[in-house]
Amino acid sequence: MTSIAAGHLTRKNRLRAVAASTVGTTIEWYDFFLYGTAAALVFPDVFFPATSHAAGVLLSFGTYTVGFAARPVGAAIFGHFGDRVGRKATLIATLLLMGIATALMAILPGYGDIGVAAPILLIVLRIFQGIGVGGEWGGSVLLSMEWGTQRRRGFWASWPQVGVPIGLLLSTGMVKLFGHIAGDSFNSWGWRVPFALSLVLVAIGLYVRLRVLESPAFGEVKRERAVARLPVLQVLKEQPREVISSAFVRMAEQAPFYLFVTFVLAYGTDHLGLDKDPLLNDTLIAAAIGLITIPLAGYLSDRVGRRLVYGTGIVLVAAFAFPYYGLLNTKQAGLITLAIVLSLVFHDIQYGPQAALIAESFGPEIRYSGAGIGYQLASLIAGGPAPLIAAAIVDATGSSTWVSIYIIGCAVLAMAALLILPRRDTSRAPTRFDQAVERAAPAEQEVTGSRRAR
Repeated sequence: MTSIAAGHLTRKNRLRAVAASTVGTTIEWYDFFLYGTAAALVFPDVFFPATSHAAGVLLSFGTYTVGFAARPVGAAIFGHFGDRVGRKATLIATLLLMGIATALMAILPGYGDIGVAAPILLIVLRIFQGIGVGGEWGGSVLLSMEWGTQRRRGFWASWPQVGVPIGLLLSTGMVKLFGHIAGDSFNSWGWRVPFALSLVLVAIGLYVRLRVLESPAFGEVKRERAVARLPVLQVLKEQPREVISSAFVRMAEQAPFYLFVTFVLAYGTDHLGLDKDPLLNDTLIAAAIGLITIPLAGYLSDRVGRRLVYGTGIVLVAAFAFPYYGLLNTKQAGLITLAIVLSLVFHDIQYGPQAALIAESFGPEIRYSGAGIGYQLASLIAGGPAPLIAAAIVDATGSSTWVSIYIIGCAVLAMAALLILPRRDTSRAPTRFDQAVERAAPAEQEVTGSRRAR
């Protein structure tokens, strides 16, 4: 094979890996955000009608939290297989698990039909959702990052993160569409259609993922017979500091995010008396902007450093904690839009470089397990409890003041974790496994040079 052909093949495989990672995370997050939106707007009436509305919202967010608790379990299970069998096969399994669980929610009877069995079954399906998402992130990020060039790992690893705003766009758009189509019947059947359509997205995701090749770094691990026998135990024994720091560094990103996209719906409709449609529109605008801000932040992290970009995002989220609710509380449409858009932009500044920041702390032979578990442990301390804590605070105090203080507290913990996160940037000091894809770099340069010569 000529060097030009090899370079072309490498670029083609790289783009396929990025596409497979991004499409997969889009589907996973579509399912996950769909649940979050339904938990805020529909599930209190469908699955907890025997309680007061406020209690129903708390119980609904409680089932939402269960999915987060299941994420570290999924990270450990699929991290083991991702480090032993490979990224590609594991990602196909996570996609199927998430998609089937979401589709089954579409046909789940409500409390009025089967009583307490309805919320119990909802919780079971939510656990499977959480396990699927828990195993998805690590593999998607690694497949994209390990096919990317060393000096642009922040950029390449940011693309699976773009699946979040795309999934948010799709899920919010579907809720709006079928809310309009179903009208007053949305709580009876309209909400179920977007859940059922998850199967269509899964079919698309499977088609894309089956065509991608295994990551070069893992291929090198297998070639050198360096596959870890028990990767989860190995990473917890050898790199506990990296795992714990990876979880806490997400406190200023994940906890506020679920307040910005999920709790804001309950806070806006129940506490401020706003209509849900303008709030959903604002979320769509902010998610669309995320298609630019997330990869841009990843790119900037390659230029000026992961920690500087990430730390800037932490500071901005903390500084915006009080202005955010101040703008929402005005009940003025333009100011509410500004609040929601800025909140997610500040989140994106962290989310763009986050994948590379965490994944580069671990070697390829235990990276799926280490990065996945560290990332998903944040679900127990940040994302999962956040809407539940915020709902309880507002219900008890009738004010958003302590919710803002809670956001600032999360930012303080995240900054402390960022400062103690060990500096093991493999983009500048790659392992022998990470250098596998770089062997094609000269060929790519030849292709670029020949094109310029023409």
